[in-house]
Amino acid sequence: MNESRPIRVVFLGAGAFGVPSLKMILDRYEVPLVLSQPDRPAGRGRSSTPTPISAEIVSLGEDAPDLLRVEDVNAPEVVQRIHDLKPDVILVIAFGQKLGPELLDNQRAINLHASLLPRWRGAAPINRAMMAGDHEAGVSIISLASRMDAGDVHALRSTPVDPEETAGELHDRLAELGVEAVAEVIDACVENPIVPHPQDESLVTAAHKLSKKEATVAFDRVAPEVRSRIHGLIPWPGCDVTVDGITLRLKRVRSEDLSSSESDVPGTMISDGLIACSEGAIRLLEVQPPGKGAMTWEAFQRGRNLPIGVVFAPIPGRES
Repeated sequence: MNESRPIRVVFLGAGAFGVPSLKMILDRYEVPLVLSQPDRPAGRGRSSTPTPISAEIVSLGEDAPDLLRVEDVNAPEVVQRIHDLKPDVILVIAFGQKLGPELLDNQRAINLHASLLPRWRGAAPINRAMMAGDHEAGVSIISLASRMDAGDVHALRSTPVDPEETAGELHDRLAELGVEAVAEVIDACVENPIVPHPQDESLVTAAHKLSKKEATVAFDRVAPEVRSRIHGLIPWPGCDVTVDGITLRLKRVRSEDLSSSESDVPGTMISDGLIACSEGAIRLLEVQPPGKGAMTWEAFQRGRNLPIGVVFAPIPGRES
């Protein structure tokens, strides 16, 4: 590598998780090429929509690096274009395609992953960490490996999980948390390389992709577990329950350590906005009724006036 020139980084990404790091490398390094996924139909109108990474590059206008939207990053012409640029680092963040051996041959490639590996390898690490009630989350910078998220670890950053934040909010915090770690590892390419350490395979947990079938919750568990599941499903696929003949989406809640009466059946509203669990209760803070936007529980109750004793139940046919 010629140290008289800036570090050259080729960026591969699609999801919003990579935007903060993309902004950093554009400001700090030489970025000749950004690769993302093709535009896809999205929204009710199914209009062609760029990925968050593509949208960020397009917004830069004439100052933007070349943008390549690829269906197959391992196509020979794509591999050749990347190799011709002789990047010092290939940075991959939430790209959604597996890089093959031809592309990675003689290349230094790193990935920003949204968990403290080896915990939560897979597609939904932030959601699974929150749904499992983890008190700590974080990001890992790893080498690209043949198995998903199994590469050696170059750097870690951790942060406590706020009991009242959702997976979407934690996603945004972790995206920002990863920026410094990404820069640290890239800078080490010039001097004082970081010696990565292998992951402990005995500690691996799987972060399976989320499904719409999971978009509900049962209250027959302790309150902190109910809260963790609800917040882990926000913003997608969401967490719906049935109550008083409607489907209500739960957006934000708080667990409360209350002494339950034996007559408090889980799911029963025991006071205004307070739902009994097997132990403790859930305080509803923000909900979304059908066809409307999110609102506070108080605003919802002004229009609905649900009675004490009404039951909140999981959506039939979904996994709760």
